[in-house]
Amino acid sequence: MQTRFFAIVNPAAGGGRCGKSAPAALEQLRARGIQIEVAETNATGHATELVRQAQKRGHRNFLAVGGDGTSYEIINGIFPLRTGNAGDRRTLAFLPLGTGNSFLRDFRDHSGAVDVDATIRVILNGKRQPCDVIRLKHAGGELHYINLLTLGFAADVAEITNRRFKRWGEPGYILGVLTCLARLDRRAFPVRTDGSPEFDRRRCLFLAFSNSKFTGGKMMIAPGADSNDGLIEYVRWGPIGRLGLLRNLHTLFDGTHIEHPLASRAAVREVEFSLDAPVTVMVDGESLHLQCERLDVLPGALDVLV
Repeated sequence: MQTRFFAIVNPAAGGGRCGKSAPAALEQLRARGIQIEVAETNATGHATELVRQAQKRGHRNFLAVGGDGTSYEIINGIFPLRTGNAGDRRTLAFLPLGTGNSFLRDFRDHSGAVDVDATIRVILNGKRQPCDVIRLKHAGGELHYINLLTLGFAADVAEITNRRFKRWGEPGYILGVLTCLARLDRRAFPVRTDGSPEFDRRRCLFLAFSNSKFTGGKMMIAPGADSNDGLIEYVRWGPIGRLGLLRNLHTLFDGTHIEHPLASRAAVREVEFSLDAPVTVMVDGESLHLQCERLDVLPGALDVLV
């Protein structure tokens, strides 16, 4: 039986490029015999609701047409509704027409134009691979992600980029970095991992809890991350100064920042937070204000076509 896909198109992704490019790309997929039902989003959170409705109609295979934010909303439509039955799995494929497409950089090179032919080959091949899903419990509920959650500098960059520079794509992200560098803030986010006896209350530049390597498109925050190892890649960079960060900024793009004396990494199964109030977090490219409580892993809970 031929696989059916429910495609979620975010026309605003990629500064509006997705809305212009998606129809032709989807027609190429259909021309190769791939069955697709399409729905467009019109507001934040709409993709999540569309996926929940589609699951009730029997859909199990989803195509994210957009960027990391589109995939994030689809994931939160799938979970926590997905049952634990081995035969009731969900599959997520990607047509990367967004700005960053960070998750896919672990598997493909998207530094240039989107390769629709490569996407078609991946979907036609139909080779699925399991992907971990990370669950965040916070004061207002819970959410799920497949890329990363970060607090501190990287979250501040995402927030200002989304608010002021997103329409400019990757150059806009660099402007966000430079803006936050000018008003650098190093704070403490009390956290402990895998049941450690004490919370780490030291000030830091940022904390990142990753399932894949990249964020902001080409920034390799977690070079040791593996999306199918059942672990959270925890990266911490201590209170580096403005000049030190400027000198080492390039290392965030090749992953060598973890070699800095103030940086550290660990692969963990569980993270607990002790926050007094909501803070700015970035989750898969989305800026949110949450009072984080706990992270854990749903090992191999999702199938992906990458």
